[in-house]
Amino acid sequence: MRRAAAILTLLCSCDPVEGPQPPSAVAKRVDRVVPLAFDVKPSPTAMREIRGGTYRPMFPGKDEPERRRVAGFMIDEHAVTNDQFLLFVKATPKWRRSQVSPLFANRDYLAHWYSDVDPGDGTGNRPVTKVSWFAARAYARWIGRRLPSVAEWEYVASASEDLPQGDRAEEHTRRILKWYSRPSTDELPPIKSTFRNSWGVHDLHGLIWEWVEDFNTALVTGESRGDTGLERTLFCGSGSIGSANPEDYASFMRFALRSSLKANYTLKSLGFRCAMDLPSK
Repeated sequence: MRRAAAILTLLCSCDPVEGPQPPSAVAKRVDRVVPLAFDVKPSPTAMREIRGGTYRPMFPGKDEPERRRVAGFMIDEHAVTNDQFLLFVKATPKWRRSQVSPLFANRDYLAHWYSDVDPGDGTGNRPVTKVSWFAARAYARWIGRRLPSVAEWEYVASASEDLPQGDRAEEHTRRILKWYSRPSTDELPPIKSTFRNSWGVHDLHGLIWEWVEDFNTALVTGESRGDTGLERTLFCGSGSIGSANPEDYASFMRFALRSSLKANYTLKSLGFRCAMDLPSK
């Protein structure tokens, strides 16, 4: 418990803070200003079909069931790469490093790239990072997809190599925590360099952190009926005491990171992958 609290202090402060403002209003503006130009053909990642099921949220709301239903969906089998994101910024100049608005991405946006349209030698097959939620969302829309929800991401990420709910296996959780405890490096490994889970999805743990569509709901849902069960002090080291499983440090670390983010933030270890609804039958 003390170890988890110590790690958490590196991610967020225990002082009372205002949570990230819901970015939906700004996102509407992004959707208007980003031209869906197809001068450059997208190169979307192959997707895996995820059957519906249930997952256990870290902090269930008041009077909510312990497990929540997740409908079936599709998700990218690996994170979006530098080469894939390069096609996007070539086709949509407003998302190039020198032209992006500070409202949509902070000054570290793609700062590690050599130039607006050059990620650097040998980086094409590595996950793109230092991208904001706005940029990730715009990319997903450009290829006709979306970002996964928290529930979808956590549901598929709970799988180990051979179990769809591997979060119940101690070895699976231990491996995730080992990655969380390692210092991040400037040079990321390529995609598909960590384990492939039972759904056929790569690198959900062990490579990068990933944006989700509703990352800010860790603090506030935007609906009064959904906010009553939330505690504004969940982000202190003692916050895991009120969680569904106080020993699930891995989920608590993800919860803490999402709680600390704002939509225009960029981090060297934060990227994304896309999702989409199942085709109508």
